[in-house]
Amino acid sequence: MSDLYRSAMSARLAKLPTTLPPLDSNEDEEEDENDSLGSLPGSGLGPPALQVFQPALRPRQAQKKREPNPAFSPLSAATYFDDAVQVTVPSRNLEFRVYYTPPKFADGTVMICHHGAGYSGLSFACFAKELTDMSRGECGVLAFDARRHGKTHAISGEEDQSLSVEVLVEDLLEIVKVIFPKPAESPSLLLIGHSMGGSVVVRCCPLLLEQKYRVAGVTVIDVVEGSAIEALPHMHSLLNARPDGFDSLEEAVEWHVTTKTIRNVHSARMSIPVTFVPTPSGSKSVHAFTWRTPLRSTAPYWTSWFAGLSSKFLAARTARLLVLAGTDRLDKELMIGQMQGKFQMIVIPNVGHMVQEDDPTKLAEIMIEFWKRNERVIVGVKKVGEA
Repeated sequence: MSDLYRSAMSARLAKLPTTLPPLDSNEDEEEDENDSLGSLPGSGLGPPALQVFQPALRPRQAQKKREPNPAFSPLSAATYFDDAVQVTVPSRNLEFRVYYTPPKFADGTVMICHHGAGYSGLSFACFAKELTDMSRGECGVLAFDARRHGKTHAISGEEDQSLSVEVLVEDLLEIVKVIFPKPAESPSLLLIGHSMGGSVVVRCCPLLLEQKYRVAGVTVIDVVEGSAIEALPHMHSLLNARPDGFDSLEEAVEWHVTTKTIRNVHSARMSIPVTFVPTPSGSKSVHAFTWRTPLRSTAPYWTSWFAGLSSKFLAARTARLLVLAGTDRLDKELMIGQMQGKFQMIVIPNVGHMVQEDDPTKLAEIMIEFWKRNERVIVGVKKVGEA
């Protein structure tokens, strides 16, 4: 049944406007050298910005560029997902970059992962590998680059610059409908969203249920509405501490690791390059690479991402899980909801905001336990949120 189901999935995806080539390590290493990025600093948005990493230089050497450090060179994610695909979604005028490993069995579950602001689907690469290995193929993973992120781009004309939560939710809904066009034949789905992505999956959950998709649960990673809203007034001052760009992708990866924005160097070498682009000719930037999605440009949408998140999370008609990187203070709604047992909360120690990159093994263990509890029927065990 394993091979039959894989063949069926490949045949289904092959009917899409684009083909589904396996990840090519040479191609992706070459392309990924032109991409990379980070997430908003502050509670629920990212780690506080640290002092810009600059090597100590003498005055005479100030203009001399550093040689790229091979310890931080880009890595291919070829062995972390089965496929890397450009999926055309005409209704959104976008071609989304999708990374996908299907479940091996017809009754398996697909965990759909939405990244945070400024990152890409590759921030879930290490997690995807751990999860599929631990579940022995019962769970698949689908991650993608949101609009204005990574390798997602407009089909024609200029790319729509809107990153409002309504637009992002509609994008996710349409991606699911294109890849799994028949809800009755779709595998069950478990939604996972990091930071900004958490808000998107929570809001998309009821829409998928309306379309008759089976949603086993929704997981929000490291974002609490109250803390995020309180942090917004400080965002611009914190962003001032971030470099405008870097002279090499190795330097970009090194900065993220040195500042502990990402604590897992192996993951950073895969996820960060795709978040940068070569600096366009004629740009005033003195750096060879600049951010694909400058976070300051997303400021008009910050409030829309997080306002109302707690109430929508608690109202989701499926199992609910909140994973935090520290003992973040819950807002009133979540505190009451937790006391009433409406959701499960787990705090992972020794990680930063990029939970799925810093400790992908622990997060995979948590997600498999959550999946087993809420997707499989276990006599006498209530699902999370059940009275």
